[in-house]
Amino acid sequence: MTILISGAAAKEAAKPPSRRPRTSAGSKPKPFLVALDDDRPAEAAFPFSDRSRAFRDRFFPEASDADWLDWRWQVRNRIKSLAEVERIFALTEEERDAVARRSGSLPMGLTPYYASLMTLDGPSAGLRRTHIPVGQEFIQMPGEADDPLGEDHDAAVPGLVHRYPDRVLFLATGFCSTYCRYCTRSRMVGEAGGEYEFSKSQWETALQYIADHKEIRDVLISGGDPLTLSDDRLDYLLGRLRAIEHVEFIRIGTKAPVVLPMRVTPKLTAILKKYHPLWMSIHFTHPDELTPEVTESTARLADAGIPLGSQTVLLKGINDDIAVMKPLMHGLLKRRVKPYYLYQCDPITGSAHFRTPVSKGLEIIEGLRGHTTGYAVPQYVIDAPGGGGKIPLLPDYVVGREGDDLILRNFEGNTYRYTDPLSEAGAAL
Repeated sequence: MTILISGAAAKEAAKPPSRRPRTSAGSKPKPFLVALDDDRPAEAAFPFSDRSRAFRDRFFPEASDADWLDWRWQVRNRIKSLAEVERIFALTEEERDAVARRSGSLPMGLTPYYASLMTLDGPSAGLRRTHIPVGQEFIQMPGEADDPLGEDHDAAVPGLVHRYPDRVLFLATGFCSTYCRYCTRSRMVGEAGGEYEFSKSQWETALQYIADHKEIRDVLISGGDPLTLSDDRLDYLLGRLRAIEHVEFIRIGTKAPVVLPMRVTPKLTAILKKYHPLWMSIHFTHPDELTPEVTESTARLADAGIPLGSQTVLLKGINDDIAVMKPLMHGLLKRRVKPYYLYQCDPITGSAHFRTPVSKGLEIIEGLRGHTTGYAVPQYVIDAPGGGGKIPLLPDYVVGREGDDLILRNFEGNTYRYTDPLSEAGAAL
């Protein structure tokens, strides 16, 4: 049978991932893997969970199984207008006004698949809050900015940020299949226009810059979401980068395996495999995202030899609780995704209602460190405003010093002495 996604996120995340149907004695198996087309190979089959199927049947009854599991159908049928949102969600007045008001950059956009994971009548529910606008996102609070990380300032050429000595950020597109309301690049995604235009000529200028700067050994492709590019365009870009001799390392930053998991087709993984070493950072938010479909998308990527890391933004009232964060981290590990970064939410304009105190992030790290495997503990960072880069933060486990001894605190709150002479002379005593 299919795996049912329940509202209890921790319970769901604790289930072992499975890519095969399980049946009890005497029962008839429900279809778990669905082939997208009759003439496609068996490996193109993709899970179709009970929750997604029920949502499809209710709100998109005209869509066949093949439609629903086609990433291009999902993109074409994104929920964008007020009428489309109201057809599915019971909106509050604040939500209704915000959806109607939103245009230009960071528009409303939501794949039907990802909408199927959300609470339809509860504006305070986690995933729903991350994607349906509210009035607070139009209010700029002190310390907030449209480009808080100073990416435009560090753009060597349009679409290419060169901040760190040996690596660059390649902004390949301004399009995402879904638009997170706390997006760091809200100024340039959607229908931003103006200076934020993405084209092949812009790509070529950026590629030439990389070729001319031999100190660049690492390229992170982001956007927007680069996995929303067509197979041919993505293949072209990766091929051009791999042809630059001094580029040793290519990374892709994406949320598509989570919000559009059917994008991870056999053809896509075959393309990605050609360009190793290639790594992928995937944006995860909440255990409710750990569906059978996402289990399949991450399995396909891992099976293609792509190391996977997670990037999670700490969000007030959504995942700022160890009871939510620990199941998420455990669920990621079971899906071969290494928890990589836990980000303090960037002070983007209109994001105050998402941001937690830094002390909350430290509390979560302390609730993970020592209480679960070290592999499940991400690095908590602040991306410093103004272009300072990522600054790691840790709880203070050093209590103090007595002579040549450091006094250390462990995860249980117990203290221990570690001999750490201040000088070589002291070490000899």
